[in-house]
Amino acid sequence: MRHITPGRLAAIEELLGKLRAVDGLVERSPGVFYRRSRAFLHFHEDGPDVYADVRLSGADFDRMRVSTKREQLSLIGAVRRALQSP
Repeated sequence: MRHITPGRLAAIEELLGKLRAVDGLVERSPGVFYRRSRAFLHFHEDGPDVYADVRLSGADFDRMRVSTKREQLSLIGAVRRALQSP
């Protein structure tokens, strides 16, 4: 598993656009999102699959597969819920 490459980032541009529209997230570098001053979400790739590491609760990252549209929608929903909690 490695950090996502620029070519693979281009393949998930629609997902990135939806994340850019979420209030409370700031994209500091391509595909790397922060909440306030803390890293919140970034991407990895492993073969044909793409994964998001996201801090949904607590200090640790949770890994979610986001290779399909359904998985990407699940990520968006989870991010929105996490940002609503204090």
